[in-house]
Amino acid sequence: MSDERGVTHYDQMPIPPVAAHTTLFEAGVIAIGVEYRLLDDAIAAASAIETASGSASGGLHFNDSGVSLHVFGGRGDDRLELIRFDCFDEDPHYHYVNWQARSNQMIHIDPAALGDPATWAIERIRSHLPEMLTRAGAGNIASSVDPSAVEAILPAVEEEAQRARHQHDPAAIRRAALGERQS
Repeated sequence: MSDERGVTHYDQMPIPPVAAHTTLFEAGVIAIGVEYRLLDDAIAAASAIETASGSASGGLHFNDSGVSLHVFGGRGDDRLELIRFDCFDEDPHYHYVNWQARSNQMIHIDPAALGDPATWAIERIRSHLPEMLTRAGAGNIASSVDPSAVEAILPAVEEEAQRARHQHDPAAIRRAALGERQS
């Protein structure tokens, strides 16, 4: 992992969403998933994602939570997460997930300068999705995005993000995160 110009580069893929706690909204070639996430050392270790050094967390320690917005590209079994906005309480950030390069880039969000991370993320999806998909290595999907289909689902995405933020069950989320990862 290296940090240059505010971007942290990882040589591993991010911890996948917990399907049981992710609500999907379809918009043609993309879908947006809304999930309330808990991230701690046990959940990171249970994800079975290892760095080149062989440790599940690469020596990092985790203790954060919040709403995540997952931008998936493709359809059905070919669908992959390409962008993730982790609107966490302590360290809000977003990821560009490049499956061809088997890497992801993480960039921090400054809530003092940019406001509520979830609101900011939804506005980025609305106004910069094709450019962001291209940066994630998914130019073919970016060129097929239907902006009107994306705009049509964003009110429901925002409503679900607010619901998840205020009405979640941490114990159930933790059980699902650990259970899905250990199977």
